[in-house]
Amino acid sequence: MEKFNSNKTNMGVMFITVLSLIGMFIVDYFIQPGYLMKSMVKIILFLLVPLTFIKIDKSISIKKYFKISSKKQFLISLGLGIGVYIIILGAYFILKSFINLDNIQDILLESLNVDKDNFVFVALYISFFNSLLEEFFFRGFIFLSLLNTSGRLKAYIISAFAFAIYHVAIMANWFNIALFALALSGLFIGALIFNYLNEKNNNIYNSWLVHMFANFAINTVGFIMFGII
Repeated sequence: MEKFNSNKTNMGVMFITVLSLIGMFIVDYFIQPGYLMKSMVKIILFLLVPLTFIKIDKSISIKKYFKISSKKQFLISLGLGIGVYIIILGAYFILKSFINLDNIQDILLESLNVDKDNFVFVALYISFFNSLLEEFFFRGFIFLSLLNTSGRLKAYIISAFAFAIYHVAIMANWFNIALFALALSGLFIGALIFNYLNEKNNNIYNSWLVHMFANFAINTVGFIMFGII
């Protein structure tokens, strides 16, 4: 019975992962609604659908996602987050001659209705709530669940690949092919690091902290782009 339940959990997590990624790709690449509507769809696919499955499948415990097990590891993750912030900003200043901020600004306005007037609100949402939403889905629901049902390597690869693929439609027209490939590789490697942090502590707090600082860096570039700072 235990093996059957593990297989059922594994198949359910995989199905919801594929379904959610396809749904978000359609929304991001084809429909391109405003940011508010996109966020509502994302909450449904990344939060409400997994929560419904977790309620049905009692083998997944959502409480462990939010249990802080090590203050030391939390401080290490804080230091790592600050390091990630510095690295991303440093990469921007090194590569900024290859990045067309005007083009990205136009894409954000046309596809998401994000402009200088509402960017501060969007930046706060992305940094705090959206990062938690993605950590719950990719590192909690996918990684920690598959870690118990499919094995370590499969859990690492699938969750990191899903995280990188999710960003394809978002960044499709932002960069040239070389920077696009570099960004996807960075997302995949970053996701592997996030997984490692969560595996050691069996929660999502540490990766959420690093994810927030990564978003802080990206939003700092956004503030520069819009002339806010």
